[in-house]
Amino acid sequence: SCKVFFAKDPLKIVRAQGQYMFDEKGEKYLDCINNVAHVGHSHPSVIKAATKQMELLNTNSRFLHDNLVQYAQRLTATLPERLSVCYFVNSGSEANDLALRLARQYSGHQDVITLE
Repeated sequence: SCKVFFAKDPLKIVRAQGQYMFDEKGEKYLDCINNVAHVGHSHPSVIKAATKQMELLNTNSRFLHDNLVQYAQRLTATLPERLSVCYFVNSGSEANDLALRLARQYSGHQDVITLE
């Protein structure tokens, strides 16, 4: 049930920069899949911020940290007041799981419809 992209001629991507990914032979591909529309791969500002944070503390959001609160405050300040709660998760799978649990709790229903 897990689809492999390019099954007949698989790509072995070894690095990426900006909007491009490069295979083991140095061939360049435009990345239209991996969230590159936001900042691109290997963005210097993102690398700098991530390095700075990992030098201080390399963990996830299950522990309390002031940066989580500050980010939530900055984020919710840009949104309508009704959108004032933040849930930080590690992946799309965790986000989907949380959304499903919240919807079930709110609605009292267990049924789910998914579309392919």
